[in-house]
Amino acid sequence: MPSVPTSAADSSVLLVQLSDSHLFAEASGKLLGMDTQDSLQRVIDLVLQEQPQIDLMLASGDLSQDGSEASYARFRQLTAVIPAPARWFPGNHDEVPAMRSASAGSDLLEPVVDLGNWRIILLDSSIPGAVPGFLADEQLQLLERALAEAPDRHHLICLHHHPVSIGCAWMEPIGVRNPEALFAVLARHSQVRALLWGHVHQEFDTQEGDLRLLASPSTCVQFTPGSDDFQVDSSAPGYRWLRLHDDGRLDTGVSRVTGIQFEVDYSVKGY
Repeated sequence: MPSVPTSAADSSVLLVQLSDSHLFAEASGKLLGMDTQDSLQRVIDLVLQEQPQIDLMLASGDLSQDGSEASYARFRQLTAVIPAPARWFPGNHDEVPAMRSASAGSDLLEPVVDLGNWRIILLDSSIPGAVPGFLADEQLQLLERALAEAPDRHHLICLHHHPVSIGCAWMEPIGVRNPEALFAVLARHSQVRALLWGHVHQEFDTQEGDLRLLASPSTCVQFTPGSDDFQVDSSAPGYRWLRLHDDGRLDTGVSRVTGIQFEVDYSVKGY
C-alpha cells in the first residue's frame, strides 16, 4: 500500500480534513446562498495559517455539488497549495467518473495509505443517484483485507456518510443504510481507533468503547445540530485537524473561519 513519509519530530502525524465543499462548474456557484469557492478558499487560507506541517489532507466527499469535471479540477487546483499528499473519496453529490478524470495521473483516489504507525482506509459509501449511503460488498471486503494486512498498525476508517445517529431527525434516513455490516467488520479487528466522516455539515465527537466517532463541519454551509427538520446553522465554515500518535492516541479539533456573512436562500427546502 502507498506509504507517506512522516515529518513531525515526535513521529506523530497530522491530518487535515476538508469536507463537503460543494463546488460548482461555475466559479461563482452558491449553495443555500453561500459562495462555495470563496468559503473553501478562506478555509484553505486558515489551514495554511494554523498548520505549518501537514502530513495528509483528506477530502471527505461532496467535493462537488454538480459532479462536473470542472468543479473537481478547481478543487484540485485550490487545494494544491496545501503542502501535503492528499486523498479524496466520494459523497452523494459526487460523480465518480468525473472525479477519476480530474485526478488522473495522481494517487488522489487510492483508498489505503500508511502514515507513521497508522493505516488510513477510505471507503466509498456513495450510491449513484441517491442521497443515503451504503457500503457495497467490495467496500467491506476492501476494509476487511486492509485491516487484516496490518494488524500491528492503528487504523482510522473514513467514509462520507454517518454510520451512527448524530441526533438530527431529518438526517436519520440519509446515513449509511447498512451500518451493521461495517461494525461487524470492525468488531473483528481491535486495532481500529476511530471512524471519521463528513456529510452532516456539523461537528460531532463521541466515544463508544474504544472507538472514537467523529464528524466535521463543511467548508461552506453548516447544518444545525440536533434539528428535527432541515435547518441551516449560523456557524462558520471550517475544517478538522487530527494528530495521530504512535501509541494509538488521537488528538483532534475543529477550526472555523471568521468574517463570512451570507443570507440563507430559504427557497432550498432540502439537502
